[in-house]
Amino acid sequence: MGSEMCIRDSTKTGHQAGADNIEGFLTWCEDVDIEVVTLWLLSTDNLARPEQELAPLLRIIEAAVAKLAAAGRWRINPVGALHLLPADTRAALEAAAGQTRGFAGMTVNVAVGYGGRQEIADAVRSLLTEGAAQGVSIEDLAQSVTVEQIAEHLYTRGQPDPELVIRTSGEQRLSGFLLWQSAHSEFYFCEAYWPDFRRVDFLRALRAYADRHRRFGG
Repeated sequence: MGSEMCIRDSTKTGHQAGADNIEGFLTWCEDVDIEVVTLWLLSTDNLARPEQELAPLLRIIEAAVAKLAAAGRWRINPVGALHLLPADTRAALEAAAGQTRGFAGMTVNVAVGYGGRQEIADAVRSLLTEGAAQGVSIEDLAQSVTVEQIAEHLYTRGQPDPELVIRTSGEQRLSGFLLWQSAHSEFYFCEAYWPDFRRVDFLRALRAYADRHRRFGG
């Protein structure tokens, strides 16, 4: 399952309220045996915000991820263009991943510095770099590259594609979230903003998903 969390409040209080809602949400997911959840905490576009706006948001994200790791329940997996993040934020994400690597619980992808187009570009770049290191020519790579090979270089490689993507705040667009992975996902759009997203909203999303007939592109 994929769950998009978009932080769009313009105040520090709003950002913190959104962060405070994460642990409860993950507990709801755990209660219904969901194995993988992706939370979009910060987009690549957000990285262009003025420093006075971005820095407090990064501190909130760092603290939220550290708290999730300290809970000892979930395996934290950072996804995104981590090389674009400030060193402190990158270190905090890597520390949480290392701390929870051996955990057997639900996998929680924390998407920070994430953009769907950036992910696909990074995947293709990684694929080309790997091929070049093996002595494969660009011409041969172009002739042989497959969908499966690109998927193996995504941030979420090795994971199943999300069955359900939840978009909060009344927006009815993906904004670049999991562009590749969500090709056959079901979408649920909720009017509530993320800090106000409740368990009843979550259950409504699951009920709506259960009522659908998945066609996988058909």
